Amino acid sequence: MRHHRHHGFRSRHGRGGAEEAFGREGFGPEGRGGRRRRMFDSAELRLVLLSLIAEQPRHGYDLIREVEARTGGAYAPSPGVVYPMTTLLLDMGLVQEAEGDGQRKLFAITEAGRGDLAAHQAEAEAAFAKLQMLAAVRQRTDAAPVQRAMQNLKTAVHNRLSQEGVDKAIILEVAALIDQAASKVERL
Repeated sequence: MRHHRHHGFRSRHGRGGAEEAFGREGFGPEGRGGRRRRMFDSAELRLVLLSLIAEQPRHGYDLIREVEARTGGAYAPSPGVVYPMTTLLLDMGLVQEAEGDGQRKLFAITEAGRGDLAAHQAEAEAAFAKLQMLAAVRQRTDAAPVQRAMQNLKTAVHNRLSQEGVDKAIILEVAALIDQAASKVERL
């Protein structure tokens, strides 16, 4: 399996959350050796974009924002992936340029595009299921209060261990308290 670097996955919050939840072997962004890999293969991305355009005419930026919205902010395909794909959809006759209110190219689905979506309905549904799963994981793992509390703990530990007179007994007591808290969290 090939792994790609920086092809279409962006997280607003760095590591953690949804990225860690999917792990290295899931469909998340991290491949072996920490290299990023695509959220979707090109066929899946084509179907996602085509489906979104079928809902209503859209421009590239709108496609990026809509995918991001459907994942709760966990994933936004890069312009370097979306714009070439919209050009491909146009070249394939699956979309056409539509009248827009600005300088951005607005794409609308064609009859050929609707036929292609109908022929690949199961694959399109599977691709959208990935987006929904990512959103669900993001919702479960976006724990700002927990992150705040962990930062408070880190600060408290650092401050206490930086004081004069800290010996091995205090270090072991701090470690025991942290281990006890971890054990309690696991039992929740």
